[in-house]
Amino acid sequence: MHEGGNGGGRRDGSPVSGTGVNQPEFLALERELTVLMRRARASQGEMAREVHPDLEPSAYGLLVRLGACGGQRATDLAAYIGVGKATMSRQLRALEELGLVAREPDPADGRAWLVTLTPEGQERVGRVREARRARYARRLADWDPREVAELARLLHELNRGMEK
Repeated sequence: MHEGGNGGGRRDGSPVSGTGVNQPEFLALERELTVLMRRARASQGEMAREVHPDLEPSAYGLLVRLGACGGQRATDLAAYIGVGKATMSRQLRALEELGLVAREPDPADGRAWLVTLTPEGQERVGRVREARRARYARRLADWDPREVAELARLLHELNRGMEK
């Protein structure tokens, strides 16, 4: 987080006063995050269709999570994505029907199941993620690599802060 600029920052965790939310930096943050989220939703839909024409955009993040973290229980996936068990069950059923995920017994608990990407799911998600990173590289080609790293770091901090 940047220090200064607003009379001392708020790195100590102190709450923002009711009038602080109208400060220019928070107005600019709201505006830019709104644009970013709108574009991210549109991009997620495009990437989902690239993985499979019948894939729901909301399921794309689930596939990325499985690709990054390996097999996981449906309850853990639901908690991570922020959906209920019924929604997760419906999404997993649809992904199984598309041949993108499979369920296998959890070796740590024979009563539980792990959801994993199928080889086809791994190939499709990997190809789309690689293409997405190539698009980022093209669009940010004129950025200094340190700026890209700093943006990634700040977004990570923002995401961590949103979990609280």
